[in-house]
Amino acid sequence: MVDLCISFVTGLLLAQLNVSDKDKTHPMESKNNNLVLGFVVLAVFLISGVKSWTGEIHGRVVCDVCADSSIGPEDHVLEGAEVAVLCITKSGEVVNYQAFTNSKGIYTVAETMPESERWDACLARPISSFHDNCNHLGDGSTGIKFTYNHPSGHFHVIRPFVYRPSTAPTYCI
Repeated sequence: MVDLCISFVTGLLLAQLNVSDKDKTHPMESKNNNLVLGFVVLAVFLISGVKSWTGEIHGRVVCDVCADSSIGPEDHVLEGAEVAVLCITKSGEVVNYQAFTNSKGIYTVAETMPESERWDACLARPISSFHDNCNHLGDGSTGIKFTYNHPSGHFHVIRPFVYRPSTAPTYCI
């Protein structure tokens, strides 16, 4: 159906180009033809029934200062940490996203696409922390695989990725 609509619109566009090139003496007629063509394109788009879908993925990156595998008052978020998110769509296409954390340590990946192309499954993984004192990846923070089955406009939250310092401060011992 969509292919038929695209072929129809392409034919109209080509016909319009031929009419415009041959008849340069009637500018009002050309403007009217363009207006009609615009309405036809809009109607075809509305009739085609292409539904859009929006997905979002949120997560945090933190520094586990004491390397005790629990988030406490001594720990802090990491601004500027890099995260990669790889998703496979329902049609089998692989899409790769890169995100950086904001001042609250939160990263977001979002995409709007046709419903038929929506995410099916994703893998999120930390890439790097640019903080010299907290750049060793913590245990269990190598990546998270998940199925994305949320309706349009909803989001998926991933557990925090954790980095640690090379040596814990003395107040942690």
